[in-house]
Amino acid sequence: MPALPLLVPLTDEAKKALENRDYVEIDRLPFRIGRESRAGVMDGKRFSLERRKGDTSPGNDLFLTDRGSRLHVSRAHLQIDVTADGEVRVYDLGSICGTRVDGHSIGGKAGPGSVALKNDSEIVIGTSSSPYRFAVRQLERFRDVGGRAAGA
Repeated sequence: MPALPLLVPLTDEAKKALENRDYVEIDRLPFRIGRESRAGVMDGKRFSLERRKGDTSPGNDLFLTDRGSRLHVSRAHLQIDVTADGEVRVYDLGSICGTRVDGHSIGGKAGPGSVALKNDSEIVIGTSSSPYRFAVRQLERFRDVGGRAAGA
């Protein structure tokens, strides 16, 4: 069983965006998610101008490939973090289409904000029709991420 909190795809498109993985471990905080927006193919090889090379850190911990004709995911879309009192929250980073957590909207037209997460919270990245839907599981394991203890 994985030792870290998980981001689990709830739709086929979300799973495809994760390159068909069943989950992604949230292995650092804050954990940032955004679009891999400038991917392409050159000389038969896939490339991306969004990802960093060498010693520079990437802007996101998870890059989603938004394959639809209408983009749902912003380059810097959201982050998951733990507050000083141990509450796990998702923060929209000023995305255009917004984020929905268990039916609560943040970002987009709703303006900036954050929403508390609980085990099995559903995160919709983008508009309400976005295919990028995930669940957050094993939140109690955030105490093991980044050396922070929940409630500390």
